[in-house]
Amino acid sequence: MSSVTVKIPTPLRPLTAGQSEVKIEGATVREVLQKMDSQFKGFGDRVLDDGETVKRFINVFVNEDNIRDKKELDTELKNGDTISILPSIAGGKFGVRRVNSLFFELQK
Repeated sequence: MSSVTVKIPTPLRPLTAGQSEVKIEGATVREVLQKMDSQFKGFGDRVLDDGETVKRFINVFVNEDNIRDKKELDTELKNGDTISILPSIAGGKFGVRRVNSLFFELQK
């Protein structure tokens, strides 16, 4: 089991008592998100469709890799990984990939 950090976006922070990061253990993204939902009621409803897939307007990254390019919720985790949950931003001149790229540039 790996210890990971989950970065919580501002719109979901009311569910985590205002925390911007949560340390949690899990072997896969699915397991971590299930534990997040157990610990913070309603979290899963805001991130997952039917508990089986990530909502289409939510992007989940392990480190800098979108889980949609990996094994989705079955993406395996290593100790020290960071999971970032990013709601898509509608409108504006930037596409989703550019916004995600800017997010990671700001994190450095």
